[in-house]
Amino acid sequence: MSKFKNKKKGDLPAISTASLPDIVFMLLFFFMVATVMRDSSLMIENKLPDADQVEKLEKDRTTFIYAGKPSAQYKKFGTEARIQINDAFVAIDDIQPAIYQAINELREELKDKIVVGLKVDKETNSGLVSDIKQELREANALKVMYVTNVKKQQ
Repeated sequence: MSKFKNKKKGDLPAISTASLPDIVFMLLFFFMVATVMRDSSLMIENKLPDADQVEKLEKDRTTFIYAGKPSAQYKKFGTEARIQINDAFVAIDDIQPAIYQAINELREELKDKIVVGLKVDKETNSGLVSDIKQELREANALKVMYVTNVKKQQ
């Protein structure tokens, strides 16, 4: 009997896992940077009207109000145009408290500069838009912008 064993030929060396944490953290950072978080999920149909002159505003002081018919998965709420703020349908009377809450969430220097963005479906009755604007006046949110699509030049 021999004291020494011969090495078997053809054995594969063990896989090195030393660089595995580096790869995992690199993928983690990539997905953290590349992922976009949604503000809210639309519960209404929202086909915006076209406009000739469009100006882009900063989103840091903007609160959006959506108006339109409920989308197909929310037909249980009816077929009449509804108002959506954040991720919930609201009544006309709930607009002022929602605006006050949005103002309180802003930084102190932006509280008097809040802009309300109206994303209204082009099939929505103008009476609903008028009611929304009246509630905004009573909440002293006087800076209102209408969000539209850019009209394509021919």
